[in-house]
Amino acid sequence: MRNAKDFFTPLAVGAPAPLREIPARPSRAIHFFDPSNAKMAAKIPAMAGQVDVLLGNLEDAVKADNKEAARQGLVDIGRATDFGPTQLWTRLNALDSPWFLDDVTTLVAEIGDKLDVVMVPKVQGAEDIHYVDRLLAQLEAKAGLQRPILVHAILETARGMANVEEICGASPRMQGISLGPADLAADRRMKTTRVGGGHPGYLVRQDPPRGADGTSQIDADRSTYQQDLWHYTIARMVDACAMHGIYAYYGPFGDITDVVACEDQFRNAFLLGCVGTWTLHPKQIEIAKRVFSPSVEDIAHAYQVKEAMGDGTGAVMVDGKMEDDASLKQCLVMVELAEQLAAIDPDLRSAYAEARAASTAIDAPDAQEK
Repeated sequence: MRNAKDFFTPLAVGAPAPLREIPARPSRAIHFFDPSNAKMAAKIPAMAGQVDVLLGNLEDAVKADNKEAARQGLVDIGRATDFGPTQLWTRLNALDSPWFLDDVTTLVAEIGDKLDVVMVPKVQGAEDIHYVDRLLAQLEAKAGLQRPILVHAILETARGMANVEEICGASPRMQGISLGPADLAADRRMKTTRVGGGHPGYLVRQDPPRGADGTSQIDADRSTYQQDLWHYTIARMVDACAMHGIYAYYGPFGDITDVVACEDQFRNAFLLGCVGTWTLHPKQIEIAKRVFSPSVEDIAHAYQVKEAMGDGTGAVMVDGKMEDDASLKQCLVMVELAEQLAAIDPDLRSAYAEARAASTAIDAPDAQEK
């Protein structure tokens, strides 16, 4: 176990000092692209500034024969593109693959100054993060980088799920964790072939009505309610991330055509505490940006409560509801996110400014007097 006093000491001579706090940069949509696909790669310069995160994918969606081309394609894109406020991430190949070492050594050396985050698939435990942590420090020192590259783990195995808390706290480089539902489902032996989302077989059924003689009419028409297969997993991941000051993300939603269910799944994750999601097709980008941006109505209410609460103590009535210090903390989460998004999104900047202006001061008597 590393001494707590040494946790923020660089792991290689000449490496940049680890961050003591992970920046809260908006990352509503992590948009995946295949750098070996010339048509897809040609669209990246135009997408810079329009998407919070562009991620060059080197792993599963890239065929073995294209691995080296994808790696070189990402280098070329990184060198040639001005990303502006958009972050550049990559998903590396798995640690036990024949490509991981060349991925990380090449990318840090060639575009380490452009690369914000490396996403590591199928993380099993803290030992995986420790290996990547030390290797990145050595490569950063060699490349003369001035800032550390952050690490993002994908939760794709039962063992990783069981170790999620220690993974989150394994390194000051840890930026966040994404849910990888397809691989996790396979590793858990879940009986679903869907990539994210719900399943019609995972449901609860309304109790049967009773007949005149008091017996249950089990053959009667009874409503069913589809449940969320991923509720427990996402909630536990969010708690682990929040405990360590890093960020939780939903992963892929595979049914590109079902934009309604996609939006529902994204919103579930947003409400549970995720800050963003993966997008696999351009049509999912707008869904993610909409869902992971607080509504104007919520922001107006949050500013209203913030103003009414004054010094943050006591309790007030706002729109007939009691608000106290716990309510204020919830509202401040929304306010902080709104201000971060307003800094990069002109449309939201205008909408949120109007919401704030509309939230007038309230003469709010002490709630205990009501």
